[in-house]
Amino acid sequence: MFSNLIVGAPAYLGDSLFVLVVFIILVALVGKFAFGPVSKMMQNRSDKITNDLDNAAQSREDAAQLAAQRATELKSSKSEAVEIVNTAKQNGEKQREGMVTLAQEEVQTLKQNAKKDIEQSRVDALNSARDDVAQLSIEIASKLIKKELSVTDQKSLINSYIEGLDKQNEIR
Repeated sequence: MFSNLIVGAPAYLGDSLFVLVVFIILVALVGKFAFGPVSKMMQNRSDKITNDLDNAAQSREDAAQLAAQRATELKSSKSEAVEIVNTAKQNGEKQREGMVTLAQEEVQTLKQNAKKDIEQSRVDALNSARDDVAQLSIEIASKLIKKELSVTDQKSLINSYIEGLDKQNEIR
């Protein structure tokens, strides 16, 4: 049987049929046992690659969305920060203006109180001076006259002397 496989040997129809049948059986066996699992394995590999590419594309889209979301949030946080700073500046300016106004009011109040105190001190000093001058005048007059004046005489003498002092202060 294998003797006819040598090149140049005549081929017989029976042998050819036998080889053909064996070849068909081998192709069927290979198709059944080898080609099916290999093609299934190749299909699984192709599906996996397709899924990986789809997942990579989806991951890229997700990353782009996250980047856009982060950029939006960053812009939002920057604008919020600017708003907070502006609000703080405005509040600080209002507080400064309030403090300046309060200080000016206190200065005005202190000036008014000082003027009142000065006026009161001047009035008190004049009254004290009047009393001292009146007392001194009475003592001098008593010594000059060598007699004591009555209360009415003292009052009239003091009043006339004070009027004289008032006129002198008005002239100055």
